[in-house]
Amino acid sequence: MKKIAILGSTGSIGTQTLSVIEEHADDFEVTALACGNNIRLLEEQMRKFRPKLVAVWSKEAAASLRVRTADLGIPVETGMDGLLAVATYEESEILVTAIVGMLGIRPTIAAIKAKKTIALANKETLVTAGHLIIPLAAEYGVSILPVDSEHSAIFQSLQGNEENPISKILLTASGGPFRGRKKQDLLHIQVEDALKHPNWSMGHKVTIDSSTLVNKGLEVMEAKWLFGVELEQIEVVVHPQSVIHSAVEYEDGAVIAQLGTPDMRLPIQYALYYPNRRPLSGKRLDLFELGSLTFEKPDVSAFRGLSLAYEAMKKGGNVPTIFNAANERAVALFLERKIPYLEIPELIEASMNEIAYREAPDVEEILATEQAVYEYIDSRKGF
Repeated sequence: MKKIAILGSTGSIGTQTLSVIEEHADDFEVTALACGNNIRLLEEQMRKFRPKLVAVWSKEAAASLRVRTADLGIPVETGMDGLLAVATYEESEILVTAIVGMLGIRPTIAAIKAKKTIALANKETLVTAGHLIIPLAAEYGVSILPVDSEHSAIFQSLQGNEENPISKILLTASGGPFRGRKKQDLLHIQVEDALKHPNWSMGHKVTIDSSTLVNKGLEVMEAKWLFGVELEQIEVVVHPQSVIHSAVEYEDGAVIAQLGTPDMRLPIQYALYYPNRRPLSGKRLDLFELGSLTFEKPDVSAFRGLSLAYEAMKKGGNVPTIFNAANERAVALFLERKIPYLEIPELIEASMNEIAYREAPDVEEILATEQAVYEYIDSRKGF
């Protein structure tokens, strides 16, 4: 029985991870859970899965949760100390990192040092700190298993070919809800429009990122670190059906791809059971029903987030952190209806041009860069 801890248990990936665990209850034990402040759902999870430790972000939420779950006798921790406690919980074997943002960096580092297998669903950890995380995982002999659907597809396509050189990675993108639209068509996009993803069910922030193609830019950066390839070897392909989740082209021209229905439980389960496969409920891919697959080049003039991501990764240093932090703040402002949709890439580019460059940032410098970006954007917008 594998023992699992989850950071971000009440979010989209966290709840789907628990769905997989519930379906295979004889194979998994939930040891520790952490979330933001959704104590209602966390209480439900505590009562169903009986973890031995939980953590929430605020002291107020923790106090309320302790009262609500006093009969369970489960310790409730708070803040970063709580995240670190869950990440390094002694009995856990696998840590699923599903919290959004750079909040995941310190817990991931701590878990690696505690020699936990990392099931990684937090893009920002590698985007901003890949130069720290990947060597550290190698030093401690820790596996980082991708949970994101595209990176899981690449990982699956690499199985049995570890010694064969990669020619390029084909990273697929659905194109989001605004595929095919030009820049002028995006002038009056509202929050509700951007949250209507055609294929995937995800959290609000990731759904907005998918609509701007920033999410694909973050995935390009993550793929570079996970698979040890150069940026020039990663090609983004818009594939509206979201059936081919990504592919790998080898030096002989052969292309191996992973196909499936758009169900995040599949890559989650693959990471939890790796290297084995197990049955999973849900709809199966029917090629006859599907009929055809189509592919397009991304429109980087209308969706500048993708080209800005490549630019950030080429510059290196703390620029990927600037890119990520600016996007996080801009998306938050858009969701709060404080800025228009097209200002998201504008704020990213302005931040990349304004914030001081650091060549090889440590964790403290990464977090300081994040704060500097937030302050710059808020000052620019008069908040």
